[in-house]
Amino acid sequence: MSLIAIGACYVDTILSTSHYPREDEKLRASNIVHRRGGNCPNSLEVLQQLTARAKEELALNLVTVLPAKSSVASQQILSGLEPHVQLKHSIYRERFQEPASCYIIKSQSTGSRTIVNYNELPDMTVEEFVRITDELVPRATWFHFEGRIPDVTLGCIQHLRRHFPSASVSVELEKPGREGLDKLAELADVVFYSKTWAQNLGYTSAEECLRSQSTMTRNARLICCTWGQEGADAFEPGTGQLVHVDAYSSADFRVVDPIGAGDTFNAGMLYALNCRDKEWDLSTKVGFANRIAGMKVTQEGFSGLDRVLELYS
Repeated sequence: MSLIAIGACYVDTILSTSHYPREDEKLRASNIVHRRGGNCPNSLEVLQQLTARAKEELALNLVTVLPAKSSVASQQILSGLEPHVQLKHSIYRERFQEPASCYIIKSQSTGSRTIVNYNELPDMTVEEFVRITDELVPRATWFHFEGRIPDVTLGCIQHLRRHFPSASVSVELEKPGREGLDKLAELADVVFYSKTWAQNLGYTSAEECLRSQSTMTRNARLICCTWGQEGADAFEPGTGQLVHVDAYSSADFRVVDPIGAGDTFNAGMLYALNCRDKEWDLSTKVGFANRIAGMKVTQEGFSGLDRVLELYS
């Protein structure tokens, strides 16, 4: 089995500050962290921990656009993910040296973060994806898409549906205001909705979002929505089963680093669906994904999150 994640890969610079700066204010950061980011790379970093610890035979691949292969950024990204996550099918733009970059200001007073992105790399085309799938299939059993460029992603999913109908497709709808994301959900087997995306459409809860969207995702076997401190919901359109789990908490719970919590939830669900589909019911799957996302919030970065499996052995 093989899972292919398709999405942007960023180099993150994270500044921790006492509060979010006002316009024209000078503010000293208390900490700076440089690390590889991006929704799909983050999810794969968590997935490789889980599959390695459980000794699962699920090959992990990242399809992303990177600068020249010889560039410092590309070499750092390769060394940080390989050999557990393969990037041999990624696309290198040899005329560029700078990676996609993300600058994050993390406010210690509120626990929130503000993000500014920079990316000059030309996005992957449908034609490039078609050539890649010819190399990956038939070993590839699951394709997970970050819903970044809706028209390109739609063309990629349509290609899979026409030529590789047995492959499962999941898609993440996170960023609001991107016309065409709803078309991706119509073709997917599994859909991940973010709170930000749902609120932008006027939904006031995860359940409201899922019940409404289920009328437009009749091909999906599962749709999920995370809602921060309100926990997460999952809905099976085919059976009408709705599962809600409260946000993870403990006596000493403290928000340390919320960056990538949604990516971690997605990783938890992808692990459950690919490696524990027959063993765990829906409540267990959602509870697992929610628990590992909650653990991620309490620590810097993603290392060591596979310890959650001790609770599910």
